[in-house]
Amino acid sequence: MNDPLVPDGVTVRRDLVHTRVPGYRPLSLDLYLPDDGARAVCVYAHGGGWRMGSRREGPGPLSPTSRRLFARMAARGLAVASVDYRLSGEARFPAQREDVEAGIRWLSSEDASGVAGLPLVTFGVSAGGQLAGLCGLNPSLPVRAVALWYAVSDLPAVPDDIAAAGGEADRGPGSREALLLGAPAAQMPELARQASVLHQVHRNAPPFLLLHGDRDRLVPAAQSARLHTALRAAGADTTLELVPGYDHMFVGMPAAELEALVDRTTDFLLSRLGTGPVNVPMSSAATAAAAVTASTTGTERDKP
Repeated sequence: MNDPLVPDGVTVRRDLVHTRVPGYRPLSLDLYLPDDGARAVCVYAHGGGWRMGSRREGPGPLSPTSRRLFARMAARGLAVASVDYRLSGEARFPAQREDVEAGIRWLSSEDASGVAGLPLVTFGVSAGGQLAGLCGLNPSLPVRAVALWYAVSDLPAVPDDIAAAGGEADRGPGSREALLLGAPAAQMPELARQASVLHQVHRNAPPFLLLHGDRDRLVPAAQSARLHTALRAAGADTTLELVPGYDHMFVGMPAAELEALVDRTTDFLLSRLGTGPVNVPMSSAATAAAAVTASTTGTERDKP
């Protein structure tokens, strides 16, 4: 069935199961492939405060048509794998990070994915930015570049940053961060640091692009500014761009402006691959991906 949000030249493979954790629902991804061949594959992690959201939701303001932005990225030569992960009502951290890592490993090693062997990058927004950033800083994963939009990067500092930005800080057990960790960050400082991109920065970090609205009160721009400073101190290639006049998720941003940011992000990721173009023609990618169905086994992990 044709998707009116996907232009000619892009093929979508939906509901590919990338991992199965005993006791939980199978976790799937949707794969957007350029018919002319992809230079790289981008693993995308959605936002939603770790409590909601799905792989069908793209970056920027929530919209039933936001997945069109994945197709836009693919049309520029970057395959996109939008992955699901367990939400905080299903499992505590580090389950979410492990799920995105499992998706990366499946794409990197599973021939049926259609993109095995391509350079790999990550992209995440808000809570998904935390996951994309952590995966990008995992030395065991082959991530070439990372793009984060209005990402949570320093969990212990979130309440203070929100208060400083004029928002309503939630330090209690019902906060987004507490539901992720199992208790407020102040009560679990070591786990909160492990869950913070800021505290995982190292000298071999890949290039980072950080976009953040300068009026964000849910995840204040101080989070990205602090991460940018840490990456720069470590000697990493890091770019911070504050988007003037916008709150969280770039609410109210015109479509053309949002699409320009998507193009900016795509071009950044493709420009930081570190090697010449690696092309997997759609003729072979489609043949492999067509063998994958919603019942694909994917990777099975022994424990949550």
